Amino acid sequence: MAKAMTPEKLQKQQLKKEKEIKKWEKQQARPKSKTYFWYLVLIIALIYAVDEIASQIGTLMKTEIANDLFQSESSVTILNLLQVVAIPFQVIGLLYRPLADRYGRKLLLIVNTFGMGIAMFVIFLSQNVLMYAIGACMILFFVPHDMHVVFIMESSPAKKRAITYSLIKFFANMAVMLVPILRRLLMHSAAEWRNVFLIPAIVGIVVSFIALLFARETDAFIESRLRYLRMTDEELKAEEEAKKKEQNAQGGLIAALKFGMKHKQLRWVYICFALAGIGCIGSLDYQTILTYCYAESIHGGITDEFLNLVSVNEVTQALILFPIGSALAQLIMGFISDLKGRKAAAITVASVCLASFVGFVLGSKFNLLNPSVIGFLCGAFVGSYYSTNDVLIMMASESAPTNLRSSASSAQTVVGFAGYAIAYMFYVPITMIAGNASIPAVAFCLLVPSFIITLIALIKNTHDTKGVDLDKVTGLEWD
Repeated sequence: MAKAMTPEKLQKQQLKKEKEIKKWEKQQARPKSKTYFWYLVLIIALIYAVDEIASQIGTLMKTEIANDLFQSESSVTILNLLQVVAIPFQVIGLLYRPLADRYGRKLLLIVNTFGMGIAMFVIFLSQNVLMYAIGACMILFFVPHDMHVVFIMESSPAKKRAITYSLIKFFANMAVMLVPILRRLLMHSAAEWRNVFLIPAIVGIVVSFIALLFARETDAFIESRLRYLRMTDEELKAEEEAKKKEQNAQGGLIAALKFGMKHKQLRWVYICFALAGIGCIGSLDYQTILTYCYAESIHGGITDEFLNLVSVNEVTQALILFPIGSALAQLIMGFISDLKGRKAAAITVASVCLASFVGFVLGSKFNLLNPSVIGFLCGAFVGSYYSTNDVLIMMASESAPTNLRSSASSAQTVVGFAGYAIAYMFYVPITMIAGNASIPAVAFCLLVPSFIITLIALIKNTHDTKGVDLDKVTGLEWD
């Protein structure tokens, strides 16, 4: 039974609420200049760029980081396993993001950006595994929240929302090119990998202060918060009861898993998602694949000297065009999905993923193509790999009835872990015994068969979901 509040506490609570109402009303009344939206787009684009760089810089530098921190032939595998340490931080992050609904989007936007900048600065200063792990865990805590996406979605005019988001995302993807450029300018040997983290760290910190000074809280949040603060106790209670009824109407994770396994469309979308997950090693260790394949194909051996040479030369040159390949591959999915349908998009991006992966692995393994071309293919592979996952998530969402839609997405994630588990069951023991040099072969043997089977399953067993009425779909239409 809830404890009754004293009159003094009730009065204090009311005064606090009135103070907050005045604060938001004052912000709401502030006039906006005609150019505000455009410099907001610029600020968000810079923040999105910091987010993309922070999320990808560790992968783009993985071989150098691993070999420097763990003097071992299995250093990359050890570094990948070290990510388990970050799981508690990601769990805490689940409790952190909802604070945006209480304190506003702007506060978390600034904190996230500043946090990413500080995290990269910690890695720049790191001299041991512990300090690197602290910086990496900080990145993994701040990166997933994507408050910049929420911010631009709530600040853009409805008719320009999609195109504004697409343009900002494309810019952010292209900004990742800063990493290979900094590799070329600041990393004269593999041991100088920390230098590459400095400029993005400074940019992140500076941009967070720019956002603090010039970005305003979103109108959508202010209106939502004021509506909540102005509600009476009776209205709040009624709304809470309505939410509980809605939650009770949802089937939940177990119900969604059972439903998905019983009905053809969702079952095969789930299976395809898990199959694609088996190829995850290539998307995680592409930079290591490039480094070790080049060391063998160009110098005929894998020694520290040869790894250093290809790291500062061929690998850096290849990574220059990586962001372009990745950005273009991700654009393909959106266009084909809207023009030809989800199934056509899934088949297309999965095919691009398979072909570009084979091209970049064999091209670097046998030094068949110019490093720039191989880097473009590598980017196309990674971009289309994530696009394959994205379109399968969309298909699952559009194949589930309304009361199970949210739960169906969670169930899909659970099924997807089966693919990751299979991948790591093979990856960890083999690479721990055979070393980093075995990663290209392991990734190839996992991804190529899994994506061939995925394509066959997509073609034969799934149906398009473009244009389905989300209010009427039952999930039984394709049985």
